[in-house]
Amino acid sequence: MANRLMFSKENQQRIHAVESSFGPLGRSLSRPGRVLIGEGRLMKQSRRGPQPKVFFLFNDLLVYGSIILNGHWHKKQQIIRLEDIQLEDLEDGVRRRNQWLIRTPRKSFYVSASSYEEKQAWMDHIEECRSRLLEGSNRKPGSAFAVTWIPDQASAVCMRCSDRFSLTQRRHHCRKCGFVVCGACSKQRAVIQHIHPTKGVRVCTLCHSSLLRTEEQDQGMCRERGVSTGKSGSDGEEVEDYSEEEEAEECIEDHDLRRWMDPSTDSWSPYVYLKAEHVRL
Repeated sequence: MANRLMFSKENQQRIHAVESSFGPLGRSLSRPGRVLIGEGRLMKQSRRGPQPKVFFLFNDLLVYGSIILNGHWHKKQQIIRLEDIQLEDLEDGVRRRNQWLIRTPRKSFYVSASSYEEKQAWMDHIEECRSRLLEGSNRKPGSAFAVTWIPDQASAVCMRCSDRFSLTQRRHHCRKCGFVVCGACSKQRAVIQHIHPTKGVRVCTLCHSSLLRTEEQDQGMCRERGVSTGKSGSDGEEVEDYSEEEEAEECIEDHDLRRWMDPSTDSWSPYVYLKAEHVRL
């Protein structure tokens, strides 16, 4: 009993420290029964190339953010429910090692750990927490996931009209297919339910036409059956909010691909497993 009480107090202190590190713009993470399982830095692939991010694994959430002030403060807090996560292991490549893919309904992205052992620890603990969460509650696993974006450097031309990118002809990404496209080929916006239930997101001309056809077919079927086409809103639960991160990436000009951070340097923080063995989630 004493050990449990001590762990409970330490756990609350750790969660409070994570909350405080995101400053006043961070959302509250304290909740009865929530446990901080582990924390550490991973390299996240973004439009600017690989970026170091701090990740915090809870028994029901995965939280990450950008690192500032030498790791003492964080910003752009992103919160993902574990039931909405799907992991895919990836083989090592020439320039990428210890990678895996994190899929979520609203965004899918690649991350890399400093070692194979650290990668396995992250993946094993995420899967373990997710399995226990689904077994011990009425939560349902995610069924639709966002596509991964094709990296900027993968194409020198628009993947729809073939116009060459330049300082004035910038790259954008279609949220439906993940293709690298120019501004003219991605002027349209469309609602993609699993990405955002009400807000239109950037899509290319081909995907926009396809989505319109699908919507018209669905509306026609609903009218025949006399079924309402109204969409339900958010259930009020915590979800990831990528709007700030995506808007910032859309404003970035062309760039060169940067190399991964060297995990052997002193600035790399390894994964720390925090859950005591005697504590049952």
